[in-house]
Amino acid sequence: MKPLLLVLVYLSEEHRALVAERFDMIYAPNENLGADRSNGAAQIAARGQDIRVVLTNGTNGLLAEEIAALPALELICTVGVGYENVNLRAARARGIPVCNAAGTNDAAVADHAMAILLAAVRRVPFLNSGVRHGLWRDDIPRPPHVSGRKMGIFGLGAIGKQVARRASGFDMEIGYHSRTRRDETGYRWFDDIVGLARWCDFLVIAAPGGKDTYHVVNREVLDALGPQGVLVNVARGTLVDTQAVADALGEQRIWAAALDCYENEPTPPAALLGFENAVLTPHIGGISPQAIHASVVRFLENAERHFAGQPLLTPVS
Repeated sequence: MKPLLLVLVYLSEEHRALVAERFDMIYAPNENLGADRSNGAAQIAARGQDIRVVLTNGTNGLLAEEIAALPALELICTVGVGYENVNLRAARARGIPVCNAAGTNDAAVADHAMAILLAAVRRVPFLNSGVRHGLWRDDIPRPPHVSGRKMGIFGLGAIGKQVARRASGFDMEIGYHSRTRRDETGYRWFDDIVGLARWCDFLVIAAPGGKDTYHVVNREVLDALGPQGVLVNVARGTLVDTQAVADALGEQRIWAAALDCYENEPTPPAALLGFENAVLTPHIGGISPQAIHASVVRFLENAERHFAGQPLLTPVS
């Protein structure tokens, strides 16, 4: 008999079929339901006694009261790297392991970080729209270039390192601040994000979400970044104070912002929508066909190892 799996995130038909080869599956994605969470809640109420595995993501997570309502639960997995809304304390108290899909979408996120940075610095959205209305290069100030400048990375984990590799291809000098100092990289270390922002031209946010990093990018950091600086966020929306960014753009205290994630997703950040130098994308950095497939495969690998009594490939500590 296959173990019963509750899926709280969107999976394609192809991936549902792949997962169903190994699990009896309850497919109840909570996407775009916000605090309602009605899909998952209804399924937990109906079949919670039998659910052994939950597949979720960082945004949906798994709440303490949901874990309490799943007495047979023995494994929690997230697609993607994030797990900020999984109640780790509740899971740990029950001895339930938690794992993520670390290493499956790093390249996609790093590619996207560079794409939106280039778009912001070179004003690609503005130029693309302008050409359609008769704009020619003689009519506008020349946008600056990217190569040879300084990139600061807040969070030098797997994604941050991939961003740094790509920036090195643009002959950039790399600095960083991270929970762990990584002298082996040869990049310049900064004690805090303010000092990093003051030094760099481009500040890339690639650190985990959660209460410890809430609004870490605030007015002080943006003022340190300065009027030629560009903010890039490919982490979580909660790390960046949206109103502080809007104020900085409106007062020309930074050059541009390029955000793949923002507070209160999926609602668009109203305070930023009027700025042509705010490049906004719908939290799609880590979503490529290759990355999604790799994350589903990683879930299946972790689940197989769990049921075989072997160590998980990507446990969350």
